[in-house]
Amino acid sequence: MHLGLKLFLGYFLIVGLGVYFSLNILRVEIKPAFRQATEETLIDTANLLAVLARDEVLNGSFTNGRFQARLAEYARRNPNAQVWDIVKNSLDHRIYITDERGFVLFDSTGQAVGQDYSRWNDVYLTLHGQYGARTTRENPNDERTSVMYVAAPVRDGERIVGVLSVAKPGASVQPYVDRAEAKLRRAAALLVVVSLTVGLGFSWSLARSINRLAAYARAVAEGRRATVPHSGGPEMRALAEAVATMRDRLEGRDYVERYVHTLTHEMKSPLAAIAGAAELLQSELPGTQRQRFARLAASEAERLQQLIERLLALATVEQRRELQEQQPVLLRRTVEDLLTSRAPAITRKYLRIDQRISEDAAVLGEPFLIAQAIGNLLDNALDFTPVQGIITLDAERVSDAWRLTITNTGSAIPSYARERLFERFYSLPRPDTGHKSTGLGLAFVREVAHLHGGFITVDNLLNEDGDVIGVAARLTLPVAAY
Repeated sequence: MHLGLKLFLGYFLIVGLGVYFSLNILRVEIKPAFRQATEETLIDTANLLAVLARDEVLNGSFTNGRFQARLAEYARRNPNAQVWDIVKNSLDHRIYITDERGFVLFDSTGQAVGQDYSRWNDVYLTLHGQYGARTTRENPNDERTSVMYVAAPVRDGERIVGVLSVAKPGASVQPYVDRAEAKLRRAAALLVVVSLTVGLGFSWSLARSINRLAAYARAVAEGRRATVPHSGGPEMRALAEAVATMRDRLEGRDYVERYVHTLTHEMKSPLAAIAGAAELLQSELPGTQRQRFARLAASEAERLQQLIERLLALATVEQRRELQEQQPVLLRRTVEDLLTSRAPAITRKYLRIDQRISEDAAVLGEPFLIAQAIGNLLDNALDFTPVQGIITLDAERVSDAWRLTITNTGSAIPSYARERLFERFYSLPRPDTGHKSTGLGLAFVREVAHLHGGFITVDNLLNEDGDVIGVAARLTLPVAAY
């Protein structure tokens, strides 16, 4: 199971359990809270009515008394009240009065007059000087039919002469309970949705940061260029920087060792040629041979110098993780400057240059590195183009990048060499001289392209009939707003 999914499920479990237990606790508390509020109101009502009914209890005048008339008028009232979104159109209190023995003297419903209520808790406790209340279900199997009874003593001085009980059916309060529970469920559902959304976003962000770090570590292990991830908070950034530091130290050690071996191997041939020429020059030689060996030594020394310079340039680019500067680079102007510097080679081979790059073609990057990369491609084209051949330079917009294409007429790239063109120190012999170059030019161009977020391809150029007519190098770099 993926780490992000584990985090999300764990977060979901914690939030779900929290909401579940909180919801249950609140649901358990809602009904008692409503009952307590109702009971508190009934206490006030019962005590008020007990004071008002005292004279009728003492005189026994409930049949035509004022108290009964007022209650009858109360029963006929229609409050037509809207409590939040619940409309109340009836009054639900039941009132009954007992004498000091517990027999019902008056019942607002007219059902219990003359009955003995002395054993009901509301009457029994009140007659014994305690707080009397009870809850009784009209249907023992249905909690929603429960009725709350609260009693107050009817006093004559300090003597209890009767009990007045006020009853309130639970069904009249139930709509408010249901409404509160419904709002609670909606709030809980909203809380779950919001919490899960936050949890999903958090898990996705953390998993994304870890995946980026893992991808960076894989790239390091495979020797590929990769940018150090900086997202995911200070901890993830610190871990990424630690991995980057470890990579730099390990790569630095391996890099130096690898390049020392490579440079030593590549320097053997020119050094041997120079040493051989120097040894022969110390002996008596004809003038023509002496000049030939001197030219050989000078040529090999120049080759050695080029090898060292290009190797240093390639090593510098390979060790860089990001560009030092980024600015628009006009391809047409850069190519024109490069062609001007190579005018003697172009003239010597009678080459035709077909330059088709538009004025608005601009890429984003370091001008020096881009110029060096294009210069390497142009040098390859000059070396492999036959006398009176054609070199074409063109640029086309491809999505958010410019693709510079340098084509030259000439022989095809052999099939055995196509997969090794960007390999360090691999080079094909030049048609004019049969000599090989340092084999670092295309490797340098590839590193520059990757550093800029682009890429380079070199392949045979075909005509409409499928015949090879030359070679095409395509360098793609990100576009710059100019």
